[in-house]
Amino acid sequence: MSRALRRHPSAKAKAGGKAARVVPRTGAARPAPHHAGRSGFAAVAGWRPRFFMDIIGELRKVVWPTRQEAMHLTVVVIIVSAILGALLGGIDIGFGWLIDNTLLR
Repeated sequence: MSRALRRHPSAKAKAGGKAARVVPRTGAARPAPHHAGRSGFAAVAGWRPRFFMDIIGELRKVVWPTRQEAMHLTVVVIIVSAILGALLGGIDIGFGWLIDNTLLR
């Protein structure tokens, strides 16, 4: 059955078929349209929701740092991480010594 015949049952009657029966429309939801020639995944992959388009638009507004700024900030993060690691390591060693010399004696 062609699309024209499915959409317009009266065309079928004119084409020599049985008389078309008029079915009143109700408020029921229509079924999702079938994408001819596409499998389930391909039909979903071709659909680009507004959410992803908004993400792309927001990423275009971002002011990205220059290479020099990125290198500078990377060095700052490495230095701060090393200082905090040494500080927490010293605290851990101190508590370990305290427990060894007080509770485990």
